[in-house]
Amino acid sequence: MRLPRGGVVLLSCTAGLALANNYAIQPALGDVGRDIGASAAAIGLVTTAALGGCIAGFAFLLPLADRAAPRRLVAGQLALLTAGLLLASRAPGLGLLLLGYVMVGAGASVSAMASTIAGRGVPGERRGRAVAGVAAGMSAGILLSRLVGGALADTLGWRGMLLVFAGLVVVCGAAAWVRLPGERPGGGAGDGAGGGYLGTLAALPGLLRSHRTLRLAVLSGSLWYLAFSLVWVALTVRLAQPPYGLDAASIGLYSLAGALGFAALPVAGRLGDRYSPRVVIAGSMVVAVVGAGLLCTGLDRPVVTAVGLALVDAGCFTAQAANQTRVMSIDPSRSGSLSGVYLLLYFLAGALGAGVAAPLVAVGGWGAATGVVCASLAGAGCLALRRGC
Repeated sequence: MRLPRGGVVLLSCTAGLALANNYAIQPALGDVGRDIGASAAAIGLVTTAALGGCIAGFAFLLPLADRAAPRRLVAGQLALLTAGLLLASRAPGLGLLLLGYVMVGAGASVSAMASTIAGRGVPGERRGRAVAGVAAGMSAGILLSRLVGGALADTLGWRGMLLVFAGLVVVCGAAAWVRLPGERPGGGAGDGAGGGYLGTLAALPGLLRSHRTLRLAVLSGSLWYLAFSLVWVALTVRLAQPPYGLDAASIGLYSLAGALGFAALPVAGRLGDRYSPRVVIAGSMVVAVVGAGLLCTGLDRPVVTAVGLALVDAGCFTAQAANQTRVMSIDPSRSGSLSGVYLLLYFLAGALGAGVAAPLVAVGGWGAATGVVCASLAGAGCLALRRGC
């Protein structure tokens, strides 16, 4: 299976738009909580629900990338994402809102499928650049999601904002149906696992036991994604509280700090093709730890906060691109299943980070949150330096 011309660009846009829906509502969480009568701690579960949906998508949908046609997989997941956005936009209370965001997260897991399809659909010597290209789209989606989401929520209300994103997803799904390959990949994991799709799922835990590289990738990636999720949710919660009291649009402006991560990804892709992913990951974690150290100084100086966020984002994004390339290289014919195992545990750690952010800020303040972030990033860096990582 080979991608058509412009296929990586399409997959990059798909991944970015899909993943943006996990984060676009974050600057408006205060408005959502007031609208549906939910507390600050409870409304933080929206982000956790989206990540939980992603986890389900990685476990049950991503392995299909080894068995089914990209056209059907991508268009189908974008249809699920659209349905989740429409449900959330109509939710009168927290229960239906959380259900909608579980569906949104499951649909947004197509971003990982886009990475797998891109890595498989190009020659091996270009895999790092293809995966980094999709990762750039994902980072752009995360970067712009909070800014655009906050602005749309202030203009149209948070429900109107969700409807706008739903319309964009429909357009992207139509483009994926027209342009992506319609044939199934050959030699996938499902072909040799026995028992078809269920056999593929049953084989997933064995992949983690069999591949030390996969285990190390999971451990290090989980640590930095826990830190990434924690710092952004904690930032949103803390800036909405006194003495800051910022609105959704103002909080969303902080997402512009992630532009450094977006700009660094093409370089990371080239470095990943030329050098060991371990080297890229270790260097990325050094950058992220420096950024987290700046965040530990507090939120009273917006410029320092923005620089700290930029360095954390740059480190996490570039490390993730290198880590996914490393996971896919273990066995390219089973890259969907391998990525499914990796991202299942990776996003589980992210869900944990998002879930503890608001309670951590409530109990220990911003200092406690950034302390956990620093420790997690430093741990990921130490793992990257281990032999065989």
